[in-house]
Amino acid sequence: MTPENTIRIALTKGRLEKKTLELLEHSGYDVSELRSGSRKLIFKLPDSNIELVLAKAADVITYVEHGVCDMGVVGKDTIMEKGGAFYETLDLGFGKCRFCLCGKKGEDFYAGYHTRTIASKYPEVTRAFFSKKHMDVNIIKIEGSVELAPLLGLADAIVDIVETGTTLKENGLEPYETVAPISARVIVNLASMKMKKQQIQQLTQQLQDGLEADK
Repeated sequence: MTPENTIRIALTKGRLEKKTLELLEHSGYDVSELRSGSRKLIFKLPDSNIELVLAKAADVITYVEHGVCDMGVVGKDTIMEKGGAFYETLDLGFGKCRFCLCGKKGEDFYAGYHTRTIASKYPEVTRAFFSKKHMDVNIIKIEGSVELAPLLGLADAIVDIVETGTTLKENGLEPYETVAPISARVIVNLASMKMKKQQIQQLTQQLQDGLEADK
């Protein structure tokens, strides 16, 4: 567990990290050390009880779930794929994109009765989506450019994150259907929510106020 008087927050490295730091700054915190180019992974914010931990997205959930971090900022995509036992308390509204079912332009994905093959970096998201449709599909996990799968005939379609759609368009693909919207979320450890409820609620309110001020 984290120290009693400390709120330790795991931040997803990269774009979400940058946006979260901006939000913390708007909420009145000094985040200058994190912008100094330091290679440190744990930072104590000056004049506060907050520690920030920089981690990969999936690890943010692991650290929060196991209680070594009280809170985390992570994309809804990671939450949907990895799952876990924690509270999801706040939609931060940035890092917006969407999970989409995509395939070759102009094709009717639902035509015919054959069992379809879907390629994705997110097999659990894909499985849940088609389960709701009561459709049996074959799922192939792809680590790299998932757009290749339908182009090479490996899959009938893909489930992937779409932001602008430019990559799809340049490769003759298009979104067929939105699977789920995605944005950055705040998650909280189950025990921390009980033991540090007042501190967590106060910080959550500060973040909400920071979001309002940024509009």
